[in-house]
Amino acid sequence: MEFFNSIDWVQILKCFVVGGLICVVGQILIDKTKLTPARILVTFLTLGVILGGLGVYQYLVDFAGAGATVPITGFGYNLAKGTIEAVKSNGLLGVFTGGLKASSGGIAAAVFFGYIASLISKPKMKKQ
Repeated sequence: MEFFNSIDWVQILKCFVVGGLICVVGQILIDKTKLTPARILVTFLTLGVILGGLGVYQYLVDFAGAGATVPITGFGYNLAKGTIEAVKSNGLLGVFTGGLKASSGGIAAAVFFGYIASLISKPKMKKQ
C-alpha cells in the first residue's frame, strides 16, 4: 500500500491531460483537414524544435513531464535542446551532432517499433 501513497497523482493527471491534448490536436487535424499524417507529424516535430529552441517548451516539460516529452513535439524539443547544449560545448560542430546524440535512443526505438508495427498492420491511404 505504501507504493500507492508514494505516487504523485497530480503529476500523473497533468501528464495525462497535456499528452492527451497534444494527441487531440493531432486527431482533429487528421479528421478535419486534408493534411496527411506525415505532414502533421512533421508540423508537430517542427513546432517542438521551434518552441524548444526558444525555451518555451521547457515550461511545458516542467509542468507535465512525460506528457510533454513523449509525443512527437517532445522529440523536436529534445533535438533542439541537444543541439543547443552541443553548440555550447563543441561550437559549430554541435549543430550537426547535438540533436542526434541527444535523441539517439528515441530514434532507435522509433525505427525498431515502426518496423514491428509495419509487420503486423495493414496501412490504408487517406481519402482525398
